[in-house]
Amino acid sequence: MQFIRSLFFNTRLYVCIAANVLLFVIAASFPPLLLAAKLALAGIVVLIVTDMLLLFATAHAIAGERAMAERFSNGDDNEIVITIDSRYAFPVKLMVIDEVPPIFQRRDMHFDTTIKPFGSKRITYHLKPTERGEYSFGALNIYATGIIGFVSRRFTFDRDKMIPVYPSYLQMRKYELIAISNRLTEYGHKQIRKIGHSMEFEKIREYVVGDDYRNVNWNATARANRLMINQFQDERSQQVYSVIDKGRLMKMPFDGMTLLDYAINASLVISNIALKRSDKAGLITFGNKIGTVLAAASRGTQMSKIQEALYREQTNFLDSNFEALSGFTSHKLSQRSLVLLYTNFETVASMKRQLPYIKSIASKHLVVVIFFENTELKSLINGNANTIEEIYHQTIAEKFAYEKRLIVKELKSHGIQSMLTTPANLTIDSLNKYLEIKAREML
Repeated sequence: MQFIRSLFFNTRLYVCIAANVLLFVIAASFPPLLLAAKLALAGIVVLIVTDMLLLFATAHAIAGERAMAERFSNGDDNEIVITIDSRYAFPVKLMVIDEVPPIFQRRDMHFDTTIKPFGSKRITYHLKPTERGEYSFGALNIYATGIIGFVSRRFTFDRDKMIPVYPSYLQMRKYELIAISNRLTEYGHKQIRKIGHSMEFEKIREYVVGDDYRNVNWNATARANRLMINQFQDERSQQVYSVIDKGRLMKMPFDGMTLLDYAINASLVISNIALKRSDKAGLITFGNKIGTVLAAASRGTQMSKIQEALYREQTNFLDSNFEALSGFTSHKLSQRSLVLLYTNFETVASMKRQLPYIKSIASKHLVVVIFFENTELKSLINGNANTIEEIYHQTIAEKFAYEKRLIVKELKSHGIQSMLTTPANLTIDSLNKYLEIKAREML
């Protein structure tokens, strides 16, 4: 039974059989061809048997393995490596089909290659998940075809493997290196200048692009024969809370991911950077009621707690309760903290309904309201409008875009900081805002 399940006939065989049948048909009208048709049929049978013996004589002739990380990073390209080893004494053609999770809707995980006698082959591809959760891989199927090419033998490996998809830890590591090495200018953002020198001197280090030239230590530069600067230590042990709105507006999609997932990825990065800079990182999520709460801390296990908490968060389809958030922060956050509030407002009216609660939080903490541009409107606004309908749509799009800018001005008029950004730039903009606040000693 195992032999039958592993045996497959190839197109080449069917072509030869069809040609042989045609030869028999012609022989019915031209008898001298009958012998040739019979000999051809006998040859096909011999070749089939020979091909089967070559492919099935060696036990475990092909070894295959799918290697990947124990968990995937949401919104990132995750590498999958397929390694194949052959015990055949002759070259074989391989057709590799990997059964990826159905959520990817990928039907092109099909690789054709050739492997040398007793050789190895490595195939690499990438998958980009856009939802957190558990993804189930099916079997890794490898079809080996011998020299004759009439039949193939199937080998199956790595059945039913489950992979969890976590918030973007790859992005977290990337921005950790950027922030530590002070390379934000390479990503199109202005370097934040430190105001004055009221901070505590920490050490002398080598100059990197983007450092404030006013901090150059000329004596150390002369001794080292390279540019050296004084590095000052930011105030530490400050509380940084990522507050994530899980309401229905955060369900809006962008490039396959929801706004909630972009906020989760950005919160993971900010929390990690805050801990690396000796601040305390905390997390609050809310929808129609308060969800996950992790008190700000700088313990070694805090980052793993934040990551596990963010992994489980889901959007609900109810309106967000800012009043509950205001009451919670008033009673539970005793120390002045930096509150990065990830939410979304589409109109000034919707923001004004929540403004009293945001002002209440801002009276005790430094609040930064982070919300999103509607990137789909940009192409509509910048496009050519030739008909009345197109002009109407463009006008409405401009109105919505203008509303977003009015929200920023309205918040500023009440002394509340805000940041209007695109989902794609959310992480780097949030990180830059955090570094700006630290550099300007605003907290």
